[in-house]
Amino acid sequence: MKAINLATLQAMKTAGQKFAVVTAYDASFARLGELAGIEVLLVGDSLGNVVLGYDSTVPVTMDDMAHHTRAVARGNSKSLIIADLPFMAYANELQALDNAAVLMQAGAHMIKLEGGAWLEETVHLLAERGIPVCGHLGLTPQSVHKLGGYRVQGKDEEAAAQLLNDALLLQDAGADLLVLECVPSALGAQISAALAIPVIGIGAGVDTDAQVLVIYDLLGISPRQPRFSKNFLAGTDGVQGALEAFASAVRSGRFPEPEHSFK
Repeated sequence: MKAINLATLQAMKTAGQKFAVVTAYDASFARLGELAGIEVLLVGDSLGNVVLGYDSTVPVTMDDMAHHTRAVARGNSKSLIIADLPFMAYANELQALDNAAVLMQAGAHMIKLEGGAWLEETVHLLAERGIPVCGHLGLTPQSVHKLGGYRVQGKDEEAAAQLLNDALLLQDAGADLLVLECVPSALGAQISAALAIPVIGIGAGVDTDAQVLVIYDLLGISPRQPRFSKNFLAGTDGVQGALEAFASAVRSGRFPEPEHSFK
């Protein structure tokens, strides 16, 4: 695999070629992801749940994110690395700029933040200063207490229209990628078609430009398997084989299947 950058991913969207994204939190999994040809590694604040044992992503700190980003960067040379800005690390534009710089200097190629219209100026500021931005809409885990739990978003017409409007606004503000989590498949397809930038789905149907899974879910070792995930380790010869199987299923459009999606 050649080194992946934003131009690579944009060209893949234009050509209708899907790409694979997995979370990684350390050098070993980062190395295996790269060897399996995974285009994007996400240092997600999901590490709070699957590595640190919290019941949500809210307790994750900037120190946690910088530590794990450095580890992933040391194990990777070709995949593009996205790192999450954690809860309350981007409550205002200048705070976002300072904390994004920390993660970029730790080895990230792009930062990710959760939210819609209220982030317009923040995204514009980061993009203007040369920091690539990935937005995150739909189910936003940092807002789980406000949302009342891990629930599918955009199910009614008004909510769907708001998500589409927010996606377009983030793109216009300068976002380069968008993660869309736990929305009906039809809405995932609509937003992916409406945006010029690549859309990465997780529980958003098969018609997004890419798919992302938490690596512990993908390997079937999470204590509770989300509906939108699948155990790719079963029937393979190890972790790298599972990652290769995931990437192949994403690129061919065989994953997610209807049972991994929402109506």
